[in-house]
Amino acid sequence: MKTVTLAFGTRPEAIKMAPVQRALTARDDLRVRVLLTGQHREQLEQALAVFAVRADRDLEVMAERQRLPDLFGRIVPAAARALAELESDYVLVHGDTLTTFAVAWAAFLEQIPVGHVEAGLRSGRMDEPFPEEANRRLTDALADLALAPTPGAAANLRAEGFDPQRVITTGQTGIDAVRFAAARGRLPGGLPPGPYVTVTLHRRENWPSLANLAAALARTARAHPKFTFVYPVHKNPVVREAVRPALTGVPNFVLLEPLEFSQMAALLAASELVVTDSGGLQEEGAALGVPVVVARNVTERPEGVEAGILKLAGNEPEAFERTLREVLANRELRSRMAAAPNPYGDGRAAERVARAVAWRLGLEERPENWDGRT
Repeated sequence: MKTVTLAFGTRPEAIKMAPVQRALTARDDLRVRVLLTGQHREQLEQALAVFAVRADRDLEVMAERQRLPDLFGRIVPAAARALAELESDYVLVHGDTLTTFAVAWAAFLEQIPVGHVEAGLRSGRMDEPFPEEANRRLTDALADLALAPTPGAAANLRAEGFDPQRVITTGQTGIDAVRFAAARGRLPGGLPPGPYVTVTLHRRENWPSLANLAAALARTARAHPKFTFVYPVHKNPVVREAVRPALTGVPNFVLLEPLEFSQMAALLAASELVVTDSGGLQEEGAALGVPVVVARNVTERPEGVEAGILKLAGNEPEAFERTLREVLANRELRSRMAAAPNPYGDGRAAERVARAVAWRLGLEERPENWDGRT
């Protein structure tokens, strides 16, 4: 029996790979192993608990204020040893974290084929988001199987010369995950009444302007007192030190510890608007019919902008604040955004990923591509 090892290390990866683990485990012709790098720790464990996923190996590479080169140097040799010890015949990685590329590189050096879940996303700029854009391009270059979440992502890969037979459009596994979690989750206790605006800001390219973005959020919240802004603040101390001074004490701004995923899904579903620089939340908002203001200059998920449910606000504080105020002041605009179609998945992406891996291992025929319709 062939062994498929799923490798991931952060909360977003765990959320989007959990449905894949479930779909692979449901088969009786594959053995499934889970390898954690531990790039995140507490948040990672919270996500795994929601889906009852247990790790077979944990590299525990997390360090306080870790530098990316040091983290890469810890992951690669440890992952290479673990993949060999787990007798991996195939490795799946997800998305665009440093874990994604480091494990893909380790697998390549061990001559184990790699499937890249969420392949083909492109922002068009190597430095935005940083270092994620480079991570995903480098991982795609190493991949035996490119599992693209949308037809647009698949088109990117074909344009770059990837073998079309090994590009399979699956839909976004995060849609599978957020629907599962939202149906089971409850709002965190003690929240004041809504309507809610969910906020997350944490990406590295926004760190230089994060304090000013937080100040813009504070001004916007004070100008729109009917909304309750809820911000589960990332554990990274750089993020906390930047945003807490501006937002602490704003009457309608609630700062929380990171939420367990089913609570976060319930909060998203109950929100009038999401404000984020996250990639996954762009898709999760779209899946739940919640408009999203994106605090980035470019997005590797342009389908949501084209559909009308995402609005790019940039990360320059004045432009960001202007866009956010415009959306909050215009109920008709929010209603149009919320009514836009979800371009990211139909809830069956993990099943297609599992079938694609089985195909590469010679166990069944190649699955059909998802056509982009929900």
